[in-house]
Amino acid sequence: MRRVESGKRLAIASLAVWRVTHLLAEEDGPFDVVVRLRGRLGSRQLGELMDCFYCLSVWVSVPPAFALAARRRDAPVIALALSGAACLLQRASEPSTPPVESTGRSLDELLWQETQGV
Repeated sequence: MRRVESGKRLAIASLAVWRVTHLLAEEDGPFDVVVRLRGRLGSRQLGELMDCFYCLSVWVSVPPAFALAARRRDAPVIALALSGAACLLQRASEPSTPPVESTGRSLDELLWQETQGV
C-alpha cells in the first residue's frame, strides 16, 4: 500500500475530526445512541462538553494528532491544527444569516423592535 503524503493525511484527519465531532455534538447518531449518551451525561462537565462543537473538537483531535505526529512533542500542535481545521469546517457548513441592512439604528433598537413585533 502506498504511503499517503503528510499533507493529505492532515487533510483527511481534519475531515475525520470534523465528522466525529459533528456526530457527537450535533447529531442523534445511529439508533439514537449519541443523543441518549448526551442525555445521560446531562449538565455535568462531560455533558456540557458534548454540547460545544468547538470545545469537543479539541478532545476529538488528540488521538489522530498522536497518530500523525512523527515525534510525541509535535502532537499538541497537530491537535490544535486539527481542531482549528474542524472549527473552520464547522463555520463553513453553518447556514449563513443574511446581513443586517443599515438603517442608522443601533443593534439594541433593532432587537427591541424585533421582540415587540414591530
